[in-house]
Amino acid sequence: MPREGLVFLAVPDGAVRETASRIAGMAPREGVSFVHLSGALGLDALEPLHDHAVGSFHPLQSFSEPRGPSAFHGITVAVDASTAALRRRLARLARDLGARPKHVDDSRRVLYHAAAVFASNFVDVVIAQAVRLLEQAGWSEDEATKALMPLIEGGIDNIRRRGVVRALTGPIRRGDAETVARHLKSVDRPDLYRMLGLVALQIAREAGLDPAAAERTKRALTRNVAATRRRGGT
Repeated sequence: MPREGLVFLAVPDGAVRETASRIAGMAPREGVSFVHLSGALGLDALEPLHDHAVGSFHPLQSFSEPRGPSAFHGITVAVDASTAALRRRLARLARDLGARPKHVDDSRRVLYHAAAVFASNFVDVVIAQAVRLLEQAGWSEDEATKALMPLIEGGIDNIRRRGVVRALTGPIRRGDAETVARHLKSVDRPDLYRMLGLVALQIAREAGLDPAAAERTKRALTRNVAATRRRGGT
C-alpha cells in the first residue's frame, strides 16, 4: 500500500498561513499531510488545512546557504503533529536523515526557538563585536576572524566536554574586577559588555566563584550605570 502524500511548506514564517490558505483553496486530496519548517510557529499556523493532518519539522541547524544531507547528521529536529501517526512519521524521517527527533509542542515552541536564536544568531552577533574591537586595534577583518576562530572553537569544545557552567573562563570567572573595569572603559559598547558580563557573573557564581570576588566584579560591572542614573536624576 503506497504511503500517503506529505507536503512541506518551505516558506518564510510570515507566509505559512497564507500559503496554507491557498493550498486549502485548491481542495487537496484526502490523506495528504502538510508540514511547515518553522521553528517559531505552532501548528495553528496551518489551521486553514484543519481537514488534514498537519505538523512541524524544524532542524536545529544553521542554513545560511544551501547545505547537503550531511548537515542533518547528529543534529536535533523539533517535531510536532496533529496526529500520532504523522508525528511518528516525522520522527522516523529525522532518524533516516541521521538526526535525533525531539517532540516540541506549541506550548514550548517560543522558548525552544528563542534558545536557538541565542545559540546561533546571537553567537554571530557577539563574534561580530569581537571582530570590530580587533579592527579598532588595527587588525583587518580577515585577520581578526582567523585569529578568533580557534578561540571560539576551543570554547565550544570546552562546552561539549564540560558543560556550560564548568566551561566558563576569563576575567569574570576569575573575579578579576580590575580587568573588567578596564574593559568597560575601552570598549565602544560598554552596555553590551555589561549586560553579557552580568549573565556571565551568574554562571561564575554557579561555577564556584568566591562571593567576595563576585561582589567586586558586580560593582565593576554596575558602577558607571549607577553614576549615570544619579546624574540623570533617576
